[in-house]
Amino acid sequence: MTSSAMMSSATPQEQFDELKRGAVDLLLESDLRHKIERSFREKKSLLIKLGADPTRPDLHIGHTVVLNKLRQFQKFGHHVHFLIGDFTAMIGDPTGKNETRPPLSPEEIEANSQTYAAQIFKVLDPEKTQIVYNSHWLGQLRPADFIRLSAQYTVARMLERDDFTKRFQSQVPISIHEFLYPLCQGYDSVHLKSDVELGGTDQRFNLLVGRELQKSYGLKEQQVVLTVPILEGIDGVNKMSKSLDNYISIVDSPREMFGKTMRISDPLMIRWYELLTDLTGPEVETMKRKMSSGELHPRGLKVELAKKLIERFHSHAAAHAAEEEFNRMFVEKGLPDEIPLHELAAGEVGICQLLTQLGLTSSNGEARRLIQGRGVELNQEKVEDEKMKIKLDSGTTWLLKAGKRKFARIKVR
Repeated sequence: MTSSAMMSSATPQEQFDELKRGAVDLLLESDLRHKIERSFREKKSLLIKLGADPTRPDLHIGHTVVLNKLRQFQKFGHHVHFLIGDFTAMIGDPTGKNETRPPLSPEEIEANSQTYAAQIFKVLDPEKTQIVYNSHWLGQLRPADFIRLSAQYTVARMLERDDFTKRFQSQVPISIHEFLYPLCQGYDSVHLKSDVELGGTDQRFNLLVGRELQKSYGLKEQQVVLTVPILEGIDGVNKMSKSLDNYISIVDSPREMFGKTMRISDPLMIRWYELLTDLTGPEVETMKRKMSSGELHPRGLKVELAKKLIERFHSHAAAHAAEEEFNRMFVEKGLPDEIPLHELAAGEVGICQLLTQLGLTSSNGEARRLIQGRGVELNQEKVEDEKMKIKLDSGTTWLLKAGKRKFARIKVR
């Protein structure tokens, strides 16, 4: 714990109830109660740890599920160590993967770390947050130190991790250095003397390693492990991930945030309300009941969700402007809320070939006939020339309409 003059007046029970709400794992509950009660009594803040490897340059809204929980700890006066894993990123965490994740170069790690440090304060309180880099201590360990660290865990214990087990049973190679990842992450907790460590449910094994290593290295108390749900991406199936391109970045433009949110399914919308907003459990249940009875329309709820996200990461004015622009583009012009998105490589392509490639027409012949009948629009303008060539420049987006009801949005890589 660390001394603090800004502790909350909330009782230990009030703190415990709010911090537990929405958690998947809380190990051990009795430990957290004890730590909170002592913190309240001694007016000293707990040290809360969250680690993030800078594998991509931007954070997405899936990351904010755990950031919101950190913010709750800060509201009660506790101190956050936001750990950027610039050392562990060189190893590559295989969590959730069925193969070794390629390590990043030092240049990529440095660039991504800079953006993380700037973006987290869209959610966290800067005065109660300390950004730390694990290369500062892991990089100082000698070979003898790593041998001692490796001796704390057996191969059998490592193979208890689900992803390692599946790869071992499927005879998919596991590199020795991958076993170092959970050990290094656990050693971070030893060095920082963390009272609580947070993470997604896919990090449960790694967080428990930290708890056990604190005991092995002689710390009198071990960290509490608190995990939060994994947020599904726009597809509603897979974990939100930049590699799957099913994410909303917290630095996306208001227009992008609004458009992507409007494309999610109704069940996923409810899930996002639960994990990304301040609505209580009873309020979400009331919303679901009213939506089922027809009292509330899903589209209106989706609009409100999009605006809440934009207000959090931009402003109220930006949310209002994004709604107006969306209405001008889709509602007033009769465009559907959900339009399939296709990613294409940069280059040049004929309009007929493109229509067929995207499945808007069954053949180039049908595409020509549709153009001749003035039934094709590109970015809401009629296409007159069936021999038209489109130059797809990197970073551009296009909207295609074929006939009255077929649409496709194109994003150029």
